[in-house]
Amino acid sequence: MIPFLDLHKINLRFEDEFQKRFNAFLNSGYYILGEEVTAFENEFASYCGSSHCIGVGNGLDALRLILEGYKILGELKTGDEVLVASNTYIATILAIKQAGLTPVLVETELKTFNFDIAELKKSISQKAKAIMPVHLYGQLAPMDEISQLASQYDLLVIEDAAQAHGACNSLGKNAGNLGDAAGFSFYPTKNLGALGDGGAITTNNYELARVVRMLRNYGSSSKYVNEYLGFNSRLDEIQAMFLRFKLPLLNEDNEKRRNIAKKYISEINNKKIILPAYAGSKDHVFHLFVVMVADRGEFMEYLKINEVGSLIHYPISPHKQNALLEYSSLNFSVAEKIHNEVVSIPMNPILSNEEVETIISILNSY
Repeated sequence: MIPFLDLHKINLRFEDEFQKRFNAFLNSGYYILGEEVTAFENEFASYCGSSHCIGVGNGLDALRLILEGYKILGELKTGDEVLVASNTYIATILAIKQAGLTPVLVETELKTFNFDIAELKKSISQKAKAIMPVHLYGQLAPMDEISQLASQYDLLVIEDAAQAHGACNSLGKNAGNLGDAAGFSFYPTKNLGALGDGGAITTNNYELARVVRMLRNYGSSSKYVNEYLGFNSRLDEIQAMFLRFKLPLLNEDNEKRRNIAKKYISEINNKKIILPAYAGSKDHVFHLFVVMVADRGEFMEYLKINEVGSLIHYPISPHKQNALLEYSSLNFSVAEKIHNEVVSIPMNPILSNEEVETIISILNSY
């Protein structure tokens, strides 16, 4: 059996060192917002190329706190519109709504699973104040075009980089440093994954960083002094410690993912299976390798019989979720096709060449 993802096996590479660091953590007696969080924030900011990093509880909170911070700074207000791709994971939309803003869903481009730029431009109204591009599955959104539109219409650009740790553009700038601010998730399955929930915000805006740093910790500027109605959303000290150890290996792991993706794309040859578009650059870190198959149920059953794991990311369009009934009458035919046909096959840096060859053979025989 080739599982879709074996987190224990992935993290087994770090177990000995992590045990040592855990014992040091345990003996420190300092468990919240300590030296490990500060050190990771500095290291991850440097990795992304941004001036500031603020560790928070999870990726959803990262996006929400960015928006709440901009509201405090007067750059956003309740009801303002934020443009977001119609095929994103629902967390992106939840962050916008929970911050009292209005998500405007924009149709997707089938080839890359990212914004259709023509549709994005058509969706910009006088109420629009921000664009939230999602680097879905690990592929950068079309940031050059997005930045041009943002400049033209005076919009903030807030990256949902939850799946794109280490993806970089043609100039070598990393996700997290391609807009005004970015939200990351360190959920265990991510390319840079913790042993539980975790998230971070990166930005070059000093004032935003200052405000968000307070918002994550009850809105306090110092102990028992509260400037804002804040939240309790702090990156855990033990998760920061683990992330610090994994961060230096992130580029190497991403390169392994890209090499597996290149092999999949060059050797899977089956007219029933549509492969992702990929030009071979570093703008994709393949958090997921997502194919499209018209008869998804039959295909996944075939994989199960042949002992290859698979998952669906994601089976239901956000505008078809009961939680977002106000969008249910909208028509996003491309997004719906994506959600009806996508299947994620195994993709991780510890897949052996033999396993990759087996997966290719099984897909070619479908």
